[in-house]
Amino acid sequence: MLVLAGLVLAGVGALLWLGPKLPWVGRLPGDITVERPNFRFYFPLATCIIASLLLTLLAWLFRRP
Repeated sequence: MLVLAGLVLAGVGALLWLGPKLPWVGRLPGDITVERPNFRFYFPLATCIIASLLLTLLAWLFRRP
């Protein structure tokens, strides 16, 4: 269990390290961006949905008996 937790933490760290280098993360169709003078609002809706689906799939795979 400890080795698995370490691998998961290493994977999350690698994603955080490589995240800014991936051009499609945060720029998917469905991500909401509002830009006005002196104001910028950004909500990555599509990115959050895809991340949620991937994490749900991983959790389902690891919980299978």
